[in-house]
Amino acid sequence: MSNQRFTGTDTYIVTEDLMMAVNAAVTLQRPLLVKGEPGTGKTMLAEEVARALGRPLIQWHIKSTTKAHQGLYEYDAVARLRDSQLGESAVHDIANYIVKGKLWEAFTAETQPVLLIDEIDKADIEFPNDLLQELDRMEFFVYETKQTIKAKNRPIIIITSNNEKELPDAFLRRCFFHYIQFPDRETMEAIVGVHFPDIKKRLLSEAMECFFELRDIPGLKKRPSTSELLDWIKLLVAEDIPPEALREKDTRRAIPKLYGAMLKNEQDMHLFERLVFMSRRGTGAN
Repeated sequence: MSNQRFTGTDTYIVTEDLMMAVNAAVTLQRPLLVKGEPGTGKTMLAEEVARALGRPLIQWHIKSTTKAHQGLYEYDAVARLRDSQLGESAVHDIANYIVKGKLWEAFTAETQPVLLIDEIDKADIEFPNDLLQELDRMEFFVYETKQTIKAKNRPIIIITSNNEKELPDAFLRRCFFHYIQFPDRETMEAIVGVHFPDIKKRLLSEAMECFFELRDIPGLKKRPSTSELLDWIKLLVAEDIPPEALREKDTRRAIPKLYGAMLKNEQDMHLFERLVFMSRRGTGAN
């Protein structure tokens, strides 16, 4: 078990409550289940915890077709059949056809690793329950080779979810839970400052104003996230867009530059354009 404490890194701004959640999960030796809007840095958290604590990072990215047993191991019967037809000597040892999964990799790591189980809610509803025993006992049995794989060092497990579906109660009971709140303006400015330390204050101020106004628009199908703001600012800086260009008074150019980095579908773009034009005309009428 690690005695180190996570306090964030020079490239990842971490709030006090998130810092406490990571360290609590490590102390309790429980998986840390992290929820929050897409783009709020859930996946990056695991990367930064591993970097800050000097631990190897093992990533298991979950898809809709992922099954729990794939995290343990898979037996490649097709490859063994092919090799037997070719007369390969490897067929005599079934261990040659066991494909190790990410949990196996984490359990047998020489140094305590950080194991990321990313977007667990993408998988079938039974997926979390199918991992309960392995995450509890930190071991599993390989039937083909009759061996038990036990964790050499209990990994620091970080599990992310985008809330696409509810997770089973039995699984939730075994986790330490944290919801990453969307950053307030002060925290967001600090995040931008890490990525763009030389950004001009006025451009940052105007960009923040536009970004949070956009997020506050009712009816948006997908509100822009931190990662999308960073993409937008990267473009503004690269194209040397002046701050005043973000708030054109000419209604024909009222939509701020390069907004395609933040609005991801035509419904939201049309809604935003309609509201901006109405607002600008109203301002002009006064």
